[in-house]
Amino acid sequence: MKGKWAAGICPRNFYWIMKDRLAICERPGGRGDSHRRVRRTEEINWIRQQGFTRVVSLIPSTHNLHNYSEQNIAWSHWPIADNEDYSPRLGPLFTELQSLLAKREKLLVHRRGLGDQVCGFMAGYLVWTGMVPSESQAVVVVEKMTERPIGSVGRRIVNAAAALPKPEVQLSLVQKLEEQPDELPGDD
Repeated sequence: MKGKWAAGICPRNFYWIMKDRLAICERPGGRGDSHRRVRRTEEINWIRQQGFTRVVSLIPSTHNLHNYSEQNIAWSHWPIADNEDYSPRLGPLFTELQSLLAKREKLLVHRRGLGDQVCGFMAGYLVWTGMVPSESQAVVVVEKMTERPIGSVGRRIVNAAAALPKPEVQLSLVQKLEEQPDELPGDD
């Protein structure tokens, strides 16, 4: 591909959460009736050209995942429903996110639109890691980054994240589970 479109086009509502490491955006190609196949291709091309190593989709369905595979972009599917109990799911997701960032992956997280689920997920991650000390500050930080308010669903995600064991505790629990022998007591 040559010409001005060789670099692709930036996805709509693209924002860095951690400069050159972790970003968020609207689903490549747009959402709903405004979704366009050509735009999706151009935006996925841009994602690849920018050096993103993995796309993380929070969409409940599997839309776009095969398109990332076709473009040789690794992806993870972490579906987040509109109204669910976020508490049991956030710990493993944040732990995986932390692990991917520790491996120096450059990540792009998206959902259909840039709404409460994505913004709340990112604000929750900032609180969970301790990068931002409180839920209210995390909400304000992400609202200023994205220039959009976080509503009740996003705030529920942030509150659930704040109640989780911190990363070092969560990671030590995972390590303990991995270190346990496979055999059960009394299996002699």
